Order: sequence, then structure tokens, then C-alpha cells
Amino acid sequence: AVVSTQSTGHSGMLHRAFSLFLFNSDNQLLMQRRSAEKITFPNLYTNTCCSHPLATIPRETDPVTGAKHAAIRRVKDELGITDIHFEDIHFMTRIIYFGASSDSTPTCTNNAAQPTWGEHELDHVLIVKKDVSFAPNPNEVSETRYISRSELSELLADSDQFPITPWFRIIANSMLAGWWDQIEQIERLGDDEIHEFSFPPK
Repeated sequence: AVVSTQSTGHSGMLHRAFSLFLFNSDNQLLMQRRSAEKITFPNLYTNTCCSHPLATIPRETDPVTGAKHAAIRRVKDELGITDIHFEDIHFMTRIIYFGASSDSTPTCTNNAAQPTWGEHELDHVLIVKKDVSFAPNPNEVSETRYISRSELSELLADSDQFPITPWFRIIANSMLAGWWDQIEQIERLGDDEIHEFSFPPK
């Protein structure tokens, strides 16, 4: 699902993805920092779990239910979370965005010159509110932290200390605060729209 912008042109190939936002009972968002081993966006902070449904897994092929099943699979792989179930996950909306990630940047542990990689995604945004236990996989996640609603603006403003992924910035700047403020009614806040953002991002 990761695309090379050199091999496919600047746009890359549009593909399905999901972004899961997990809140605890104190209404804090669980964030992760992507490990230095990730092909795209290594060492960047992002929402709880971001990945892709697989066409080779039949229950992950449906657009919305497939994204939910993929999220259950990946939160276990990345964070060791086993107590999120299908009925816990609320589908919120979809976004289309493009983000480029260069492996030759200082955030990558490999200093060799590499092509620019990117994500061009139809991203299904999912929310869960539940207290869970987790044990991050260090190959996937280098750090985890819960943040409060009041800490979100501080995090977004400090890109030196908290470099963040493009999809998290888009969702945080456009939708997340409104959902967060109404987290107790989250099941009523989703939509069936596809929200397109600048391509490439400005």
C-alpha cells in the first residue's frame, strides 16, 4: 500500500486505509510515535493506529466493515491491544489526501539515498472509546502517550518537538476537535462523505 512517487509519478496510487483514534474513559487520546523502522514517516507522532485493509483477507474487503476488521488486526500487531471488538468501533468519515515521505530525511536511520515514498489514501476514520491494556511492538511503535483535549493545540503547534504525520494533522485541524467535544455522542456524529484535501498538500 506504500507507493513510490518516483515510480508512479508524483501522485502515487490511491489506496484504502484507516486511521483509528482510541479514547479512554478520561477522554484522552492514545497517540503513538512510529518506529524508526517504518518505511514511511518514521519517528513521527500520529493517532492510535493507522494502516491498510488487505484484499487477501475476505472480511477486510468491504469499505467500512473491512476497515474496522483491519483496525482490530493492526492494533493487536502494533500495540498488543486485544480487547477492541467490532461493535466498539465507530465509523466517522472518509478523507482523501496525499503525503510524501523521504527516506533520506534526518528522521530515518538509514542514511543511504532513497526514493521518496508517500501515502495517497482513501482513509476511513474510526473512533473507539474504551479503556484498554497495551504493550507496543517496538518494531512498529517507539513511544505511546495519552493527550488531553487541551494538549492538542500545543502538540500541533510544536512541530520540532512533536513532528506529526500528514493524515493526523489534516484530521486534527479539520474534524477532531469537534468530535472530541462531543465524544459522549460519538455514534451520532459520523457522515458518509468523502472529504478531499489539497493534492499535494500545501
